[in-house]
Amino acid sequence: MFEREPPVGARPPTTSLRGIVDPAAARRGFELVRIDPAPDVADLVERHWVVRWDLPPGESFTQVVVPHPVANVVAEESGYAAHGIPPGLFERTLVGSGAVVGTKLRPGAFRVLLGSADAVRPGALVPAASFLGPTADAASRSAVTLAVRGRPEDAVAEVEPLVRARARAVRSARTARDLERVRTVMATLVAGRLGPGAGVHDLADVVGTTPRTLQRLFARYVGVSPKWVLQRHRVHVAADLLAADPGQDLATLATAVGYYDQAHLGTDFARVTGTTPAAYARRCAASRAALAEAVGAGPGTGAGAASTAAPDA
Repeated sequence: MFEREPPVGARPPTTSLRGIVDPAAARRGFELVRIDPAPDVADLVERHWVVRWDLPPGESFTQVVVPHPVANVVAEESGYAAHGIPPGLFERTLVGSGAVVGTKLRPGAFRVLLGSADAVRPGALVPAASFLGPTADAASRSAVTLAVRGRPEDAVAEVEPLVRARARAVRSARTARDLERVRTVMATLVAGRLGPGAGVHDLADVVGTTPRTLQRLFARYVGVSPKWVLQRHRVHVAADLLAADPGQDLATLATAVGYYDQAHLGTDFARVTGTTPAAYARRCAASRAALAEAVGAGPGTGAGAASTAAPDA
């Protein structure tokens, strides 16, 4: 997996780069480029992402993503649509070759752009043309073609103006205020400024409100609770740390990411990822070994320039 990290801008990240299950295997399986949004849409767009794959005949690659609490607007060969927060893991099996161009929205931004409570419905799938306008499908086809040709910046340039036009039409003083509060909470969490033992009351304190008010804010704009966000963040961090060091002590890891003990980490981790921390560590260790072997074998080994149609991590 190849990444170009976006520069740090005036708006701090509200989601992390975590979420790709077994990142070492992903590096062997797909190409991923992340592109910063233009400043005038950065209040609603976390980043754009472009992925490409080219698998040998008869081979396939399955990528699993632990989703963030956001929607992605995705242009692919089958169409252009906004994908809300999946109710579980997002999994996609790739064959052949192709490309996908995605726009990862900030938490709550889909509710503003769509202008409907459908945005926070679990597993929502909304045609992009229904809120980005009648030119959306043509822009999507052009973006995918450019992505296949290895022109990610040009691909993003096809779809970003659609978001810009919609944002200008729907922004309001109220939504700007509410999204800023959501953004502040999420950015504080992602930056790790609350510490591993933080609770919902700590998130509420960040914006000077009560836990109940924060719950209502997240229900309206994000579609999941602050407690859900805290749990998902801890699992993301735990999975990332295990991928980096599969041999580490699990009890120590549990404490480091904010759990009382290893058992509680195991329960949440299995519920979110579908596997135990120990099994995940073994999988990552095997993938790291395979990646090292492939890199050592030189060019032409593995899947080459491949990508995933999964939401960005």
